[in-house]
Amino acid sequence: MYETILCEVSEGVAVVTLNRPDKFNAFTERMNKEITDALKQAQKDESVRCILLTGAGRAFNAGQDLGDVAGGGEVDFGGFLRDRYNPMILQFQKTEKPIVAAVNGVAAGAGMSVALACDIRLASEKASFVNAFVNIGLVPDSGGCYFLPRIVGLGKALELAMTGEKVSAAEALRIGMVNQVYPADTFQEEALAYARKLATLPTRAIGLIKRTMNKGLDMSLEETLNYEAYAQGIAGSTEDHKEGVTAFMEKRAPRFTGR
Repeated sequence: MYETILCEVSEGVAVVTLNRPDKFNAFTERMNKEITDALKQAQKDESVRCILLTGAGRAFNAGQDLGDVAGGGEVDFGGFLRDRYNPMILQFQKTEKPIVAAVNGVAAGAGMSVALACDIRLASEKASFVNAFVNIGLVPDSGGCYFLPRIVGLGKALELAMTGEKVSAAEALRIGMVNQVYPADTFQEEALAYARKLATLPTRAIGLIKRTMNKGLDMSLEETLNYEAYAQGIAGSTEDHKEGVTAFMEKRAPRFTGR
């Protein structure tokens, strides 16, 4: 179905693999659109309860493939982003299922931005992050100016964006850019186990958590309280809420179905 990515669903997890290892999984227009479509399909598929995004080979994603930039002359950067990247990044937030980035190698430029757009980031000990835009006189895009300061704080985000320095997996963990770091030789297994655990949790509630927290970033306390009440009304009517309460009363582990 896809030319630049692989997508496989197993045990509630849709594993989406960026599959241009000879180009360090750099973005092309087709890849942008295929990732967007894969996220939409995962949202529709009730058997999918978590999405794991990773890269084939040694890299997670090296950013834009410059060979895919038409003509090699003047580029309408604004139009380029609006057409190729913005719809993809918005789809990460619209997809109300947990999205985990399994950063297996370098994540540079837009590749770093995409990792930041995911809900949770797991990193191999060999992974690294490079906010490379400044090195060619550009501004972080693909949500980089939105997600990075919210994740690591404005001061650190400005430092990383202005200097373009490489961040190791260990440093990324220290500053809160990633949630976990695993040994390289067991990384794929650890990342998949993490995603499978998320896939056993109440998926509708997780989607509502994601939506409400994202909205809360741009709302007042009063507005957030009101939206929490709205979201709780939806969550309280789900089968998983009923199962959670029943399991608690029966002193057993809940068996959530995502409904």
